[in-house]
Amino acid sequence: MSRRRQIYEGKAKILYEGPEPGTIIQYFKDDATAFNAQKKGTINGKGVINNRISEFVFTRLSHIGIPTHFIRRLNMREQLVRQVEIIPLEVVVRNVAAGSLSKRLGIEEGEPLPHTLIEYYYKDDALGDPLIAEEHIACFGWASNEEMQDMSAMAIRINDFMVGMFAAVGIRLVDFKLEFGRIWDGDYSRVILADEISPDGCRLWDIASGEKLDKDRFRRDLGGEEDAYQEVARRLGVLQEDGPSEVADINLHRKLRGKK
Repeated sequence: MSRRRQIYEGKAKILYEGPEPGTIIQYFKDDATAFNAQKKGTINGKGVINNRISEFVFTRLSHIGIPTHFIRRLNMREQLVRQVEIIPLEVVVRNVAAGSLSKRLGIEEGEPLPHTLIEYYYKDDALGDPLIAEEHIACFGWASNEEMQDMSAMAIRINDFMVGMFAAVGIRLVDFKLEFGRIWDGDYSRVILADEISPDGCRLWDIASGEKLDKDRFRRDLGGEEDAYQEVARRLGVLQEDGPSEVADINLHRKLRGKK
């Protein structure tokens, strides 16, 4: 069996050459980072859970007409996706003041925003992924005006869907990050949703208690990251604890780690 060729390793995933031209295998790691990788650690089983949650969300988004790179899940930690040319922007959709928005503007965390806010960040870890304006994007040619319109429209539609999806299981969608990529057909390209959607890139609060169920537990040293990620997966119904399952495997690894 030939060794797979690694294409790229990021903070949360490793990308391998896919089995067919134009495909990529996306491997989800347990590594956790925050503050542009200044803080590093591990959340046991995170890769397994994020793989399943992202599969769940991307599949449902495709059902409402959002084009995505997702093809299918391969195993507990890997999924097959379409190869895209990543647009170097992080599109952040905010419904509630939190994180950097609260710090920048002095708005109390948890304050609902007057309307959904879309922000753009330039993807460059060395620069700290700086906040940018649409004028920067146009000036430096990171995306065309048509692509910006497509990304903005998809972001709003994705937000509308996910707010309802999470509310139905008692979770408040505070904000989240999206990434998009281009796929080419000759000289013509179109924009599709790429990367992942998981508790790594979403702020998710329990509606009743306000408890954080996302990576902020790692960022802010709150503890309980593994349980929070599992709780999101349980509520969405993507992990079952009866019989042999991903959760059973995660808990086994946790027990073995505790014996070291």
